[in-house]
This record gives sequence, C-alpha cells and structure tokens, in this order.
Amino acid sequence: MLSPRQGLLRPVGCGVEELRRRRREREADPAVPEVGPAGDRGKGERRSSGQPSQRLAAPRDTADLHQELCLYTLGNLIVESEAGRRQLLPQGIVPALASCIQSPHLAVLEALGYALSQLLQAKEAPKKIIPSVLASPIPEHMLRLLQPGPKLNSGVAVEFAWCLHYIICSQVNNALLITHGAVSTLGLLLLYLAGTVQSSEDAGLELLVCPVLRCLSNLLTEEAVEVGGGQVQLRDERVVVSVFILLQFLLQKHPSLLPEGLWLLNNLTANSPSVCTSLLSLDLIKPLLQLLPVSNVVSVLVLTVLCNVAEKGPAYCRHLWPGPLLPSLLDTLAFSDTEVVGQSLELLQLLFLYRPEAAQAFLQQSGLQALKRHEEEAQLQDRVHALQQTALHS
Repeated sequence: MLSPRQGLLRPVGCGVEELRRRRREREADPAVPEVGPAGDRGKGERRSSGQPSQRLAAPRDTADLHQELCLYTLGNLIVESEAGRRQLLPQGIVPALASCIQSPHLAVLEALGYALSQLLQAKEAPKKIIPSVLASPIPEHMLRLLQPGPKLNSGVAVEFAWCLHYIICSQVNNALLITHGAVSTLGLLLLYLAGTVQSSEDAGLELLVCPVLRCLSNLLTEEAVEVGGGQVQLRDERVVVSVFILLQFLLQKHPSLLPEGLWLLNNLTANSPSVCTSLLSLDLIKPLLQLLPVSNVVSVLVLTVLCNVAEKGPAYCRHLWPGPLLPSLLDTLAFSDTEVVGQSLELLQLLFLYRPEAAQAFLQQSGLQALKRHEEEAQLQDRVHALQQTALHS
C-alpha cells in the first residue's frame, strides 16, 4: 500500500502500454525514421529512409546523413548484443555521442536520442554506462533540448526525455542533474505541455507527457531537491493547475496513464503543505474524487493524495468535510480491492482524528455496516476494528 508523507520512486516500467501502441505521424516528413514504441520503450529497431528532411535547422550534406544512419544502426546493435556494448564502451562511444549532441540537425539529434536511450536501458547501464554519461556534457545538452518554447522539437524532446528518465531511475547521481537545473527545466516543460494539450498546437508533444511526469515524480524523491530549492519551484500554483489539466487530458485520451500524473501529485503533496493548500484553494478535491471509479490503481493513488492533505492537520480537514469526501469514501468501502479499502480506512482515520463530527456523520450514513463487510479480511481486520472504535468514541 502507498502511504502518505512519503515520496515514491516510479520504476522504469509501469503503465505505459497505451503509449507503446502509439506511433507518431510521419506522412508530412518521410525522412524522419518511424518511431518504435515510445512508452517504456521496448527496445526495437528503427530505420532511416535516407531522404532529405524538411525540418532540418541547417542544410543537409552527406556527412550528416551518414551520421544519422550510423546512430540508428548503432542503436539497433546496442539492442541486440551485450558483447557489442562491451566493445563500444572502451572505444569511446560516450564521448562520440557527446560530440553528436551538439549537432544543429534535428534528424541527427533524434537519431542520437534513440541510440542513447537504447544504451541507457542496458542492464549494466547503472554501473558501467550512466556514470560516464553523467561525467560528460550530455546531461546539460539534454536539458537544453528540453527547454520549452518555439524551438522545442517533439521528436528530439521525446527521445531525450526518456533518456533522462532512464538516468534518473538509475539513481546514480540525481543530485548532479538537479544542480544542472533539471527540476526547473522539467517544471517549465510541464507548464508548457499543459498549455499545448489544451490548444492542440502540436500533437507530437503529447508523447512528452509520460516521461516528463515520471522524471519529476522521481526527482521529488531526492533530498537534493529540497536542499537545492527545486521543491520550492514546484510549489507554484501553476504547477498544480498544470497537473490537473494533464490529468483531464489523460482521462480523455490515455486513461491507462492516469497513474503517472497521480504519482507526481502524490510526491508533490507528500511533504508540501503549500501544494496541499493549493489543492484546497483551487477547489480541486471534487475533480480528484471523480477519478475514483476509473480503476483500482487510480483509486489508491487518489486516496493517497487525499491522505497527504488530511494528515496536514485540522485546518486542512475542515476543507475536506463537510463535502463530497465522506459519501465517496463510503462508496470505496464497497470495493473488493483490499488496497483501495485499506487506503480508504487510513483516510477515514485521519479525517475522524481531526474532524470528530465527520465520524458522527459516518455512523448516521451506515458506516458501521460498510465496515462489517471487511471484518473477516485478514489484511484489513485490525484497521477496520480501529476505525470502528474511533468512530464510536469520537
């Protein structure tokens, strides 16, 4: 079960099946190689058509085309062979990639992002590859390419956002990324994406949503974020609003990815009273509760976020009750999933602790009968009994 007051690391592979099935539109630009799975990014081969690209920032010559083809070939070789990867490292693949990342050509940069993402997913990457990448100029250039604005290219940005995700998940040296401004860059990119999905200016940028949410979620588990002021930057109300815009977008277009946004919201609220205050002042509790029926995973995360709010104390619970929270929790007690019910019990305990009047309302609305359904469940017995006693003695 997820517990409040705790930042949670999002693993490399979670809930991205829908993005795996998506492929970016290529008809307008046949030169850009077809993108393989862009979710957890299963390691698949890519090919380049070798045609001149209309999107290049500078005139194309044979050397640039060869560089692009070499990068895609390299990426495919990395997928296939651990022995090949062992040979590439002493031959200087990381310095070579660091040189390529300064290319002015978008097609080269996208091919580089593909090759690098394959390298960073290797099982030996945390010990043998990522330290070298972090010691190179690559991280700073990746963050530069993720800066929001008119120069942001969706294909390039998606590749490097996933590269950044793999590096962050390795936890080799996330403090270094934070000192390079990763939190600030990703926070601004989050705001930019929220505006983009509302206006549908660039459909390709929607593929950035998942890796950006994951990167921010995982960086928030790092102590260096608080020390370096990154957490302060993410306490802006605009960040909270942007998360909810993206939650609505995911609900409509990619409901299986809703946990990504909720995971970020959990890590934002876990240790930040100001973010919890924003949730309440912006009247966002009701939209959160409306997500409860989507799935058990979503329900657990929604309830965990609400626990984060409730545990901040009486002033916060006064905004949670009276209101729609109690009827919603009575509904979740009818669920068969023990994680959902368990998190509901935890939230009710916090609510009754700080708002004893809510316990009386719970009893009047047949709350004890709802609890009896779970009295025989081994995982829930102790918490059910504790809540019964709290409700009766409040």
